[in-house]
Amino acid sequence: MGEICPKCGLPKEICACEALEREGAKRIKIYNTKKKFGKLVTIIEGVEEGELTKTAKELKRTLACGGSSKEGIIVLQGEHRDKAKQLLVKMGYLENSIDV
Repeated sequence: MGEICPKCGLPKEICACEALEREGAKRIKIYNTKKKFGKLVTIIEGVEEGELTKTAKELKRTLACGGSSKEGIIVLQGEHRDKAKQLLVKMGYLENSIDV
């Protein structure tokens, strides 16, 4: 029999503790900034590349605003920090991994 993981008690071959730690370490940061002509935009950083366009599309649809997503960043037109956090939690992201 192989070694046993001290955290989960499963054999090392099927242990998923390291993968779960990497997933949990990902932080999502939400903040506002001013762009051209003094317009406010909400920036969301830290969403996975595979989920970026789907998440951006859902946020834009629900918040009824324009925006874009590229290079790991979602840009929403207007100030939506609190609402965006609530929606990300509803989408399944961990609340304590989101910084506003």
